[in-house]
Amino acid sequence: MSTQSNLAGAYLAQGTIGNVGMPGAPIVHFSFVVVPSQHKVSGAVQITQATENGNYSGQVTGTLYATGLGNVTQIVAVKGTIHSEGVMPIEIPFEAHLAIDGSWNGTGGFSYANTHVESVPVTSK
Repeated sequence: MSTQSNLAGAYLAQGTIGNVGMPGAPIVHFSFVVVPSQHKVSGAVQITQATENGNYSGQVTGTLYATGLGNVTQIVAVKGTIHSEGVMPIEIPFEAHLAIDGSWNGTGGFSYANTHVESVPVTSK
């Protein structure tokens, strides 16, 4: 019996979620391994913010589905745990959702701790 996974078509997606260039705005930098044949996404996120103790990073997993809705060709939802990069490293839940095109550009949102951001740009690298 074979236990190999079907990773055909897997690729790396990298980019940002948030209002890049807006002073003080939290920005999520993501790097995901995407396996469309399994509808799976996994990887790392790093949140940067121009405030003291405003940076976080962690691992996430989630799902990706094709939509057929005009320019929004894919919906992605990820969740995981991030930790503070400050003096007191605490772990907190993180979730993000993206409505994107095939190039990983579109609109999304994310939440962690008491921060909830909606309807911000998703931009691929």
